[in-house]
Amino acid sequence: MSRLEITQLNKSFGALKVTDDVSLNVEPGEVHAIIGPNGAGKTTLIAQLSGELRPDSGRIVLDGRDITQTSMPERVHLGLARSFQITQVLPSFTVLDNVALAVQARQGSSYRFFGNVASEEALNAAAMRALRDAGLEDRAGARASALSHGEHRRLELACALATEPQLLLLDEPLAGVGGEDAEAFIARLRALRGRLTMVLIEHDMDAVFALATRLSVLVYGRIIATGTPEEVRSDPAVRAAYLGEEEMPA
Repeated sequence: MSRLEITQLNKSFGALKVTDDVSLNVEPGEVHAIIGPNGAGKTTLIAQLSGELRPDSGRIVLDGRDITQTSMPERVHLGLARSFQITQVLPSFTVLDNVALAVQARQGSSYRFFGNVASEEALNAAAMRALRDAGLEDRAGARASALSHGEHRRLELACALATEPQLLLLDEPLAGVGGEDAEAFIARLRALRGRLTMVLIEHDMDAVFALATRLSVLVYGRIIATGTPEEVRSDPAVRAAYLGEEEMPA
């Protein structure tokens, strides 16, 4: 489990400041949700943490190591993984092959071995562990194209888990997922609590309050509140800026 420290992080696109002096600590083993209205800068913040975007200034420290200028592959090898708003899988490959390729990438193997992945016992064993954690072990032999949307989201989770992360960045993992699929996904994330550190962006407030140990509220690129779910739920500034009485879970 990793500790993440973000200090005075800033990112602008032209005249638009999307990350505005953000400072935040994420403790080992916690699920830290970052919530806020559309356009608040949540995905841009996650992109900087993952290495997809470089901040204009500030520091990102993972377990005492400054990774602000570290590449995405290097961050993966340091134990950081990210899932995306839009599911990114190879539809013509089996579920097992998709996850085995993620294991292969973690180990630094070349993607030229696509055709040999299925025969690699060690890769498959690690992939099956990730599939069990995601609740997809019974779908290992199915083509990814045959999965439901909710199963696709869990496949992406399995691919992220296959990299053996200590810190998992989740960017709207429940986007487009509802009903029993959403309940299954939430149950899987809840089972991972305490095994690794998670930073969660999610618009489903019921899911956020069911999963998060702490929350930070981001509005126009700035964090306006950080605290436990109960503290954030009762914060008048948060209600006024974002959540609203009608959106707060009981």
